[in-house]
Amino acid sequence: MPQVPPEMFRFTTTERADLHTAVLCAFGEAGERFETALTSEEVHERLRSVGWYAPVADHELSGTLKQLAGWGLLDVIFNHAGGFATAEEYERKNLHYALTAHGEAALAGVQHAMAMLDSAGALQAAVLDAIAERLEELEVLLRDPDPGRDRRIFTGLQELEGHLDALRANTRRFNSELQRLLRLEGTDLATFHEVKSAVVAYLQEFATNLEQRGEAIAAALERVEEHGVGVLHARALDGADLPRAPGADHATPWLAARAARWEGLRSWFADGTRTDHRTDHWAGERVVPRVRQLHNVARRAIVALLQVLDRITDSRRRSSSAAADFRTLARWFATAPAEHDAHRLWDAAFGLGSARHAHLGHPDAELIPSGVPWSEAEPVEVSALLRSRGRTERMGRTGRVRDVAELRAGRRSRAEKERAELEAAWAALATTGAMRLSQLGVLDHEAFGRLLDLLGRALAERPDATGRRRAVTSDGRVEIVLRAPGDGAVAVLRTSEGWFRGPDYLIDVHAPGDSRAGAPAAAEHRAGA
Repeated sequence: MPQVPPEMFRFTTTERADLHTAVLCAFGEAGERFETALTSEEVHERLRSVGWYAPVADHELSGTLKQLAGWGLLDVIFNHAGGFATAEEYERKNLHYALTAHGEAALAGVQHAMAMLDSAGALQAAVLDAIAERLEELEVLLRDPDPGRDRRIFTGLQELEGHLDALRANTRRFNSELQRLLRLEGTDLATFHEVKSAVVAYLQEFATNLEQRGEAIAAALERVEEHGVGVLHARALDGADLPRAPGADHATPWLAARAARWEGLRSWFADGTRTDHRTDHWAGERVVPRVRQLHNVARRAIVALLQVLDRITDSRRRSSSAAADFRTLARWFATAPAEHDAHRLWDAAFGLGSARHAHLGHPDAELIPSGVPWSEAEPVEVSALLRSRGRTERMGRTGRVRDVAELRAGRRSRAEKERAELEAAWAALATTGAMRLSQLGVLDHEAFGRLLDLLGRALAERPDATGRRRAVTSDGRVEIVLRAPGDGAVAVLRTSEGWFRGPDYLIDVHAPGDSRAGAPAAAEHRAGA
């Protein structure tokens, strides 16, 4: 675990923390202008440029500078030019202050903390695309052994690490904000509903094609590693042009940092194994890339947010409680104008009136004249369930859902068998160049059917300027180039089901994009001969 110097951030805990921070920011702003040392007067002038407008006495500013120097954040530099009239003038003009390494680190830490507080996490698909682009660029650069490419390799590696840092930081912040959002379910339902709806839409957009982007990055990462990660880092080191100071080794820590960052990149996108040297129990444990974990987190978050939104919608649709409903109903009963109105309210509220069977009728209503009073007509059977359950029929349980694993396995087996038959048919029909149809010889029935399909597709197309007809199968995997015979020859093909007779076409069956697609006419001439 890294150890932070105990005095580095002490300036943020004192009563004058605001002034201490403003002074350090003034030195940081001067450093951007390549001014490495400032006097107290120059610090006083620069405080306004960093947002400090309160008046500061000279002795107060001098005490602040001494305090920061005491904490090791500032260096005190003496200017022995001479010519000072008083001790105050000597201290004001002679002493120069500059940030130490601890001071620069403390200022960077404060700026980073404020940036983290002001920023919001985001899941950006553009960062994933940028990582894939940088990996592809590095793979192309590694193919070229020219040392002039080393500087571009260094900048490409730096950009790749920057994109990875942005992805990790944004993902971590977004996940934290998402969990905080899930915990704020009871506050301001209107705003809460709008925010969560927007977050659900945002997550759904990000999760789209996330797996494909992760697989593309993993493939590009593997292609770069084929050249050797050590070779990549060595060439990037040559392109970094690190300072070569006597007795100082900058290369070793730089290479160690690059190796650690590369392992971080692999943990995000590459499948691998993790080995713990302390125990054999974890040896060879499979590591799931974090991009897949991110996809699972996004899906779970979408489900959780949708469930919360459903609960909010249901709570708005329902009344506050059953007790409140009964109290309201009791007030209506108490204010009913007459007993008849109370009975109507009872029927409307509970539906327990005795006339629920009035919709029932005789099995054959035509046998009873319409003028017969109900008291004289035959009785109608009323099911006992109408009183106890509110329905006239007994509903049985729904059937159990059958296990479809065996059905899926059978379909998968049939699909694999059909695919194998199709591959065998295409392999039997594939040619090594233009050839006569009669040269195919004897074909099985499946291959013959495929051949007829190809011939039909080709004959349906118009010939080009050279007389060739081109067609591809529906799946785009096989292309046929057909040309009518110039000598009027006739081909006879025999199959297990019979024989086929037709013009002895010149055919070339191959995969689209094959260089044989543009076979010269000489090959066709030889086939015709």
